[in-house]
Amino acid sequence: MELSRRRILQLGMFGVAGLATGGTAACSTSASGGSGGDKAMDLWYWADGLSKKVVDEAVTRFTEVELRPQQIGGNFKEKLVTTMSSGGTFIPDITGIKGEDFASFTPQADRFHNLLELGADKLASQYLPWKWKKGMTKDGKLIGFPIDIGPTAHFYRRDVYAQAGLPSEPDKVASQMSTWEDYFAAGVELKKAVPNAFIVSEAWAVYNVAVGQANARYIDESERFIGDQDHIRKAWDLAVRATQLGINAKTKAGTPDWNAGLAGGTLASLTGASWVAVDIQSAAKDTTGKWGVAAGPGGTANIGGSFLAIPKECQKPDVAFKIISWILSPENQAKGFTDSALFPSTPATYTMPALTSPSEFLGGQIPAQVLGPAAQKIPAQYESPNDQAVSAPFAIELGNIEASGKDPNTAWADAVAEAKRVGQRLGVK
Repeated sequence: MELSRRRILQLGMFGVAGLATGGTAACSTSASGGSGGDKAMDLWYWADGLSKKVVDEAVTRFTEVELRPQQIGGNFKEKLVTTMSSGGTFIPDITGIKGEDFASFTPQADRFHNLLELGADKLASQYLPWKWKKGMTKDGKLIGFPIDIGPTAHFYRRDVYAQAGLPSEPDKVASQMSTWEDYFAAGVELKKAVPNAFIVSEAWAVYNVAVGQANARYIDESERFIGDQDHIRKAWDLAVRATQLGINAKTKAGTPDWNAGLAGGTLASLTGASWVAVDIQSAAKDTTGKWGVAAGPGGTANIGGSFLAIPKECQKPDVAFKIISWILSPENQAKGFTDSALFPSTPATYTMPALTSPSEFLGGQIPAQVLGPAAQKIPAQYESPNDQAVSAPFAIELGNIEASGKDPNTAWADAVAEAKRVGQRLGVK
C-alpha cells in the first residue's frame, strides 16, 4: 500500500534532509537590494499559519523595521531548508516551523537564536508547559515560540448516535465512552442499529491518537529505538481491534469517500485534533447542528501545532522577538482562533469571548469547554528528529491489514523490523 499525500504530510516525510551548517548567509535585514534597505525584516509563514489580521497589524505597529510578511505556498519545510542551506541573501528574519517538522530542525539549533536569551523566560508561564518544552532542545535552548496546538477530542454525529440508542449529549458521550474499549463497544452497538454507520474512520485514526496518549513515542532521549515496546504495541492492538470488530470504515482522511461519509452519516465519529472540526465543516457543510464534541476515549493527545523561530542571520533579533511575542500573545491568539481556527497554546485565552462563543456547527456547544481541559492534560513526549521516519512503517502495515487482511502479528513484526532498519540508517541506536 502506498501512503496518500495527506498521510505523507501527516508523517512529515517530505524534506527529510537536515539543514546545512556550512556557509555564511545574510538575511534580509542586511541585504542592500531590497526596497526596505537595512530596515527590512521578512516573516515567512503559510496560509492560515497565523492570523493575517494580526500579522498585518504587526506591520503597522512595529515601525522600527519594515516588516514584510510572506505567505509561502507549497512545501514550506522544503523551501525553508533549501533557503537556509543555500547560504543566500533571502533567509527570513522570522519563520514559522510546522509542528510535525520541528524536531527535524533541533539538531541544527545553532542556526536559530535562543529565545531565552531574548527574554522568553519571562513569558513562559503564559504558555502550556508541555508545548513550551516542545520548542526546546535537549540542552535547554528555546528555538521555537508556541503558536497553536492540536488537542484531541471525540467528534460525533448527534443524530446518528441518537438513532442507534447511544448517548448524544457531550457529557454522557464522554462518560459512557471514556475508554477505548467502551468506545469500541458503542461502535458495535451503532453497527447493529445502523448497519451502514461506522464509529472509526480508519485504523490510523485510532493508532495515531493512542500513540499520542502515551508518555513516550518511538525513540527515547538517548536516541534509542523503543517502538517495539508496550506503549506502541498497545496503540497497535487498539487499531487492529477496531478493524477486527468490523467498526472501521477503512476510509482515508480527505478522500471523496471520507467527505461523503461525513456528509451522509456513515462516518458517525472522528477522533482527532481540534482542527478536525474545520475539516468536517468543510466536507459536510449541510450538517450544521448535527455534530457534537466530547472528551475523547483513552485520554487526550496532541496532533499538530506550530512555532515561530528567529534564524541566526537576523541582525535585529531583539526586535524580531518583540514582534513574535506580540503576535503570539494570549490576546492575539484569540484572534488566531477566530481568523484561522488555530487553537491557542495560552490557557488564559480559553476564557476570552472568542473561545466562549457557542458553535452553531457543533449544536451550540462551546468547543473550548472540551478542548481547553484536554489541552492541559496532554503528556509531554520527547520527539526525536527521526521520529516521523520510523513511524511510517507502522502506518503502512496498518493499511495492509485494512486493505488485504494481512495477519496483524506478521504486520507488527514487519513494521518493527522496517522501523528499526530505517532508524539504524539514520543513526538511531
